[in-house]
Amino acid sequence: MQSTDQENIVLIGMPGCGKSTVGVLLAKALGRGFVDTDLLLQAHSGHLLQQIVDQDGIDAFLRQEEQTLLTVAPGGQVVATGGSAVYSEKAMAHLKKGGKVVYLRLPLDEIQRRVQNIATRGIAMGPGQTLADLYRIRIPLYEKYADLTVDCAGQTLEQTVQALCAALGMACAQMRTQN
Repeated sequence: MQSTDQENIVLIGMPGCGKSTVGVLLAKALGRGFVDTDLLLQAHSGHLLQQIVDQDGIDAFLRQEEQTLLTVAPGGQVVATGGSAVYSEKAMAHLKKGGKVVYLRLPLDEIQRRVQNIATRGIAMGPGQTLADLYRIRIPLYEKYADLTVDCAGQTLEQTVQALCAALGMACAQMRTQN
C-alpha cells in the first residue's frame, strides 16, 4: 500500500508497543515531521496525562484526547497516538482521512513486560482494569481502524521501522545502531 508524501502515517496500538519511539525513528528515516498526540494533549491541558485521568476522570481524559486528535492536520507527518485514540470514532475518521493508519501489533505478554509504570503512565483504564482487560477491548478497535498492521513481536526498533517502510511501500534511509 503506497503512501504519498502528503499523507500522515498514523501509528496506533497498545501502550508499550513503541508508537512514540518507532514514530521518531520512522520520521527520521523518511525525512518527515513527527507529532506525538500524548505530548500535544499535555501541552494543551497543561497537565500530565496521569494528572488528567486522576483529577478529571477517564471520560474527561478521552474528551480532551479526542479534541487533540482532531487538531492533527494532514501534511506528511508521522503521528504517534495515545493507545486510547481508537475509542473515538470521530477522531479516527479524521485521522484516516488525512493519512494511513498503521497498527503496531504486539502480543499481550510482551506489552506486560514493557509497561512497568502503569499507575503513572496516563493510561485510560478504569479502577480494577488490567492491561489484559484493555487488550481484549482495544484489539478489535485497532484492527477495525488499521489500514495496515505491522507485527512488532521480537523485533528491534530498527527492524520495526524497516517493516513499516516495507508495508507502506516507501524507501527508508538505513539506520545505524550506536554502540
